[in-house]
Formats: sequence, structure tokens, C-alpha cells
Amino acid sequence: MKTALDVLRAGARWLEERGADSPRYTMQCLLCHVLGCDRTRLYLEGDRPLAERELARLRELLARRGRGEPLQHLTGGTEFYRRPFKTDGRALVPRPETEELAELALRLMPRRRGMRVLDMGAGSGVLGITLALELTEFRPEVVLADISAEALGLALENAASLGARVNTVRSDLFSAWAGGSPLSLPDMFDVVLANLPYIPEGEELPPEVRCDPAAALYGGPLGTEIVGRFLREALPRLAPGAFVALEVGHDQGPRVLETMAALGYERLRLEKDLGGVPRFPLACAPSAPSMR
Repeated sequence: MKTALDVLRAGARWLEERGADSPRYTMQCLLCHVLGCDRTRLYLEGDRPLAERELARLRELLARRGRGEPLQHLTGGTEFYRRPFKTDGRALVPRPETEELAELALRLMPRRRGMRVLDMGAGSGVLGITLALELTEFRPEVVLADISAEALGLALENAASLGARVNTVRSDLFSAWAGGSPLSLPDMFDVVLANLPYIPEGEELPPEVRCDPAAALYGGPLGTEIVGRFLREALPRLAPGAFVALEVGHDQGPRVLETMAALGYERLRLEKDLGGVPRFPLACAPSAPSMR
């Protein structure tokens, strides 16, 4: 009988031969998922023999990973800001840079009771739910908006499992607010975060990224068309002093900042991610106080 460590070593070699990212870590995650344990227990019980049904499940998952399916789809979840989030094909798999956006926003945004927070293009809900939980003492009114009903369903599942108080609205950017505010939702916001589609149409993507919904990836011929439309439509929905933070492509930050300036946004700044890429355009609505 093959032991857990035997299978770990063999699976990692198999993944490495196929060019998979982080083959040993991937195999650890798949084994823990199948065996229902954490990585510490996996090594403490490394001489445990695996049953044939466990091996069959692992073979299936390895084959799917070898075809480029994201690890997060195979295990059904990922960690974001120290919390477990469900992930599947209904929404974009959260990227490490998006976690950086959440941390940046929490550091720079104002703090006051009853803040109205909007997560536009919410997907699985990681940004809005994280803010709702991190700012619980301020009792924020958090709205998750997305064009996809399937993505909003996933976001609601995540909110329920984590105990976050949020509302959701299906909307093509601010279309749900056309002619007035949707029932029981704010008509203006104090904080707006947006991780919108920004990949240029026709750009070749790795197989695992192609598993994400196309509507969550492609932002138009240049990649910034949806972001530009969002910035225009957002202005009437920003309360005085509102804080706006976006995530964009690796070479799009300066262009998006120019669009913000042309539209009248103030206190503009462009923050880099941990890799040194200027990825996060930040701004405030007109008449905003300085950001800390």
C-alpha cells in the first residue's frame, strides 16, 4: 500500500514534469483536501496507507490540475485575509494582489460609524466581506454589486459562512441605480472598491486563468474600457469625501489615473503592489479631505 508521503512525492514529481506552479505545495493541498486534514497532520501521519478510493480521488484531481484547472477550484476554497472563502467556476479566483488592495484600503480609508461601502464587481465577495468583518465595530452598510447572478450567489454563501452582514444587487456597474436607488440600498457611498475586468480582449491567458468566467476577465479592446465607464458612472454615487480604490493591470495604472484626473477626482495616488507594479489607483471624490 502506498503511504501519504509516497503519494506526495510521486504526485509532486508528476506535476513538476507538467510545468505546474508550486508542485509540492499543490500536492500537499490536494492530499489534505482528500484526507480531510491539515498539512501538519499530513506529515505527522505520513506513513498512513491510502485506501484505493482515496487514491482514485487524488488521480482525478491531479488529472484536472494537469489540464490547468485552478487549485482553488479543485479544493473548493482559498484563504483571503486570514479567512476561508469558497471558490468555484462562478467567479474569479481571488488573486494575491486583491488581498493587497483590501489591506491598502483598510489602512487608508476613513473610519466612521455607519459607513456606506460598495464592492463593485464583487465576484466571490472577498473585498466587501473582508471590509464588513474588519470594520464590524463601525457597523458599515456593505453592498456587493455584480453583473453575474451566479457570482452573487457565491458571495452570499461566503457571507453566510463567515457571518458577514452584507447586501447584494445584480447590476451592470451602476445600472441598478438608474432612476434612483434600488430598494433598501444606499444611493451614495463613502467607500468604493472595485476589481473590475481589465484584461485586453484577445490577450492569451494561462489555462488556469481561462477557467475563470470570461465576463470577469476581459475589459475591452484596451482592457480599461469597463474601468473608465465605472469611474464616470460612480461620480454621482460618491458622497462628499468618498474614498475610491481600484485594482488594474500591470501597465494600466498611469492611464487610469489620467482618466480619474480628467473626470475631476481628487487626491490622486498610485500605489504599487508587493512586486513593485503600480497597480492600485486611489482617489477621493471632490472636496475630500487628505488621505492619511
